[in-house]
Amino acid sequence: MSLSRRFHFECIIHYPLLIIHYLHPRFFVLLPSGKNMTQKMELSKNFEPSTTDSKWYQHWLDKGYFNSTPDEREPYTVVIPPPNVTGVLHMGHCLNNTIQDILVRRARMQGKNACWVPGTDHASIATEAKVVAMLRERGITKSSLTREEFLKYAWEWKEKYGGIILQQLKKLGCSLDWNRTSFTMDEDYYKAVIKVFIDLYEKGLIYRGKRMVNWDPVSQTALSDEEVIFKDVDSKLYYVNYPLTDGTGKITVATTRPETILGDVAICVNPSDERYTALVGKRVTVPVINREIPIIADEYVTADFGTGALKITPAHDKNDNMLGLKHQLKAIDTLDATGKFTAEELMEDHPSALVLSYVGIDRFALRKKIVEDITALGQIEKIEDYKGQVGTSERTGAVIESRLSMQWFIDMQKFMDKNPAALESVMNDTIQFYPAKLKNTYSHWLSNIKDWCISRQLWWGQQIPAWYDPNGKCVVAATKEEAFEKFKVEWAMVNGESPNANTSIDHTPFTIDDIKQDEDVLDTWFSSWLWPMEVFKGISNPGNEAVNYYYPTTTLVTGQDIIFFWVARMIMAGYEYKQLRPFKDVYFTGMVRDKLGRKMSKQLGNSPDLLALIDQYGADATRFGIMIASPAGNDLLFDESSLEQGRNFNNKLWNALKLVKMWEGRIDSANLSGEHFAVTWFENRLNEVRAEVDSLIKQFRLSEALKTIYSLIWDDFCSWYLEWVKPGFEQPIEAAVYNKTIEFFTALMQLLHPYMPFITEEIYHLLEERNEDLCVKQLQGFQAVDAAVLLQGNILKDTITGIRDIKNKNQIKPKEQVQLHIQTDALATYQSIQTILAKQLNAKAILFVSEKVNNTLSTVIGNDKLYLETEQPLDTVNQKNDLLKDLEHQKNFLVSVEKKLSNEKFVQNAKPEVLALEQKKKADALSRIKAIEESLAGM
Repeated sequence: MSLSRRFHFECIIHYPLLIIHYLHPRFFVLLPSGKNMTQKMELSKNFEPSTTDSKWYQHWLDKGYFNSTPDEREPYTVVIPPPNVTGVLHMGHCLNNTIQDILVRRARMQGKNACWVPGTDHASIATEAKVVAMLRERGITKSSLTREEFLKYAWEWKEKYGGIILQQLKKLGCSLDWNRTSFTMDEDYYKAVIKVFIDLYEKGLIYRGKRMVNWDPVSQTALSDEEVIFKDVDSKLYYVNYPLTDGTGKITVATTRPETILGDVAICVNPSDERYTALVGKRVTVPVINREIPIIADEYVTADFGTGALKITPAHDKNDNMLGLKHQLKAIDTLDATGKFTAEELMEDHPSALVLSYVGIDRFALRKKIVEDITALGQIEKIEDYKGQVGTSERTGAVIESRLSMQWFIDMQKFMDKNPAALESVMNDTIQFYPAKLKNTYSHWLSNIKDWCISRQLWWGQQIPAWYDPNGKCVVAATKEEAFEKFKVEWAMVNGESPNANTSIDHTPFTIDDIKQDEDVLDTWFSSWLWPMEVFKGISNPGNEAVNYYYPTTTLVTGQDIIFFWVARMIMAGYEYKQLRPFKDVYFTGMVRDKLGRKMSKQLGNSPDLLALIDQYGADATRFGIMIASPAGNDLLFDESSLEQGRNFNNKLWNALKLVKMWEGRIDSANLSGEHFAVTWFENRLNEVRAEVDSLIKQFRLSEALKTIYSLIWDDFCSWYLEWVKPGFEQPIEAAVYNKTIEFFTALMQLLHPYMPFITEEIYHLLEERNEDLCVKQLQGFQAVDAAVLLQGNILKDTITGIRDIKNKNQIKPKEQVQLHIQTDALATYQSIQTILAKQLNAKAILFVSEKVNNTLSTVIGNDKLYLETEQPLDTVNQKNDLLKDLEHQKNFLVSVEKKLSNEKFVQNAKPEVLALEQKKKADALSRIKAIEESLAGM
């Protein structure tokens, strides 16, 4: 019988005065109120998170439990991966922040000074897009505004919408130190970012140059490689003929991008490709534009792709650009910043009216138009379907263009040479990755690192502190005034003067008003790589008390997808500016997918509304649902049924509370012996689980820890312990047993609290009057367990289950009294559990025998034979069939164990405790088989 059904039954049979209340949605119990007072307390039928969650969260805030200041305790520091200021909570946030909250709450309950820092990222591209959209709704274009005017609107948007996601985190129950909320565009943070840029520039690690970058034509800004998402697409492969200028033939090139043909400057073939050996050095004519270009050779070309001949367009492809630099070829740009055709660099080719007609046509429309025109010239040989990949912008989804652009870069190889610890610290586990397999991914990226393009063609963000004089000469300085002073010094040096601290330089050919700041802003990641330091003012105010106490931080919880964007760069910045690791442990979550394994997205319609789920199920059930299905470091297949499981768990706890509270008026204070096997057993079981959970959480196996706690509560406490100590009809409960039950229930709520904070705090206070809150109640240490007691508990559970199964199969009613005979070599094992066994089985007597008892129902439990004597007629056929089925099962199990033990590789590599467990399984199976066979022989 389930606990809920047993609970209904007990209420009806044992508590007739309460049944009217219980059958209604609510019933009343007496709860403590003050030292010598009680009050009538109304408990709802089921747990109601809608009122409980907000009540306790506000209480915790009012008490200041989440606030942290430096003191003598061990710090436990976590910085939130700052969500975009444009964001709202989704399932990925739910997983990531629930994990962080579990770790932080547990650390707080362990007596550590837990500090979890919240904040948001200014998200240049995403926020600017939101502001532009807002302006469009008001009939305003960005181009009609000055930078200052646009930024006023941006701050207006940020103040109105930027804090939404942080408020939503409160609804999830996140115990963040809200007094420390940071924003990457705060005044001090802004100054810190500028300070770092200037420092790295002066160290020779930042440079400006025209390089091939990933260009987003929609947001019109450069992107880093990590901001480009590659997608599979169905495309076309166009075979285009380029006639040889000497009239001796043609060479055919296969391309997916005919729209860039007008920028071609060479045809390249592999020098070992015999088909084209005689053509190397000759020239061909580019279709439509009629430019003559050479045929060159390079081993880069793959002879078996397409025709083996590659058109070289250095202005529109990274690999072509590399070949262009190697062979000193000109780069001709035929697309502008918006992805439309431009003829500005084609003038020396004397473009025809046809070419000029392309001006202003979008690149994809241009592709279709040029193919039509080349076809009309008879120079399209064939067109094939082709499956390929295109890079797209992570933010806008636009297809990326490779574009030559003047940008700012960090020389990452030079940076790594200066900070080798950024790689070594991860590989030698100074910084530990969970799962550890990601160390290889990290190592590969850092060992093949490319320069980081840090400039973005936007207005929202930290404006690059570079200043230009009227001639385009550049200096880097924090302010316009400082920049002008630098220009004056440089001008003096050009004119042969030697400026020093005692020399005043007042003459330049231009004024301070003539110098202009670089229009670009810094990549958002250039600010967030300072996050673990600057949330404590470690850059803007070095050596302050907070950064000295909280840094390095303890644990970082983040997604695998930003291991390069963010994790690697934070480590690099940490060693550059603090000569310390930024965190001790990095726990990488997997991706939350739907139950079909698909990535969640608005387009697929498979991304649930997290806030709606919290409203429907409550924060605790939502946290439970996301964690119970979250394998460490692997992707999570989300199914809403796991939240239903969480809600059912809430109600299981609630029903257990109601059951225990109903015993409160039946306490027998005269009996204080407290000698009860159930109490001893559960105390040992609780300590066993405490140790197991502690070990699992240290290994970041948080889902397994939750499953262990769940099983302890649902099975061991609710289904077994409460049943074993439950008083009989109109009988009292021993005071000592009741007090231990309250103690156990409290300990269980404490174990569960980091996972499900609201219901545990509520039940904790409803169990008895408290002087402190569960949120800050210190966890107890766990004691050694008595293995013999745990074994007795297992025998008790197995015996009750086995006998109930026999009774059920033989249609023996639960209330019908029976007599149990036990044939065992371990008589002492049963002595302390005999009373509970008799009560649970409604046995009028339990007898120990040395031989088979005739005319009984028999079964084998472990190594023992049990005989159930009843007044009902026996069905020996069913008994025999059950024993035969059990025998077959045991023999098959024995075969599987012996197969494992006969595997030399397994035996050599298995840990001693694993090997011992398998050998015990074999011994137990042999013993059970012997007992079953003896029972069958006697039938």
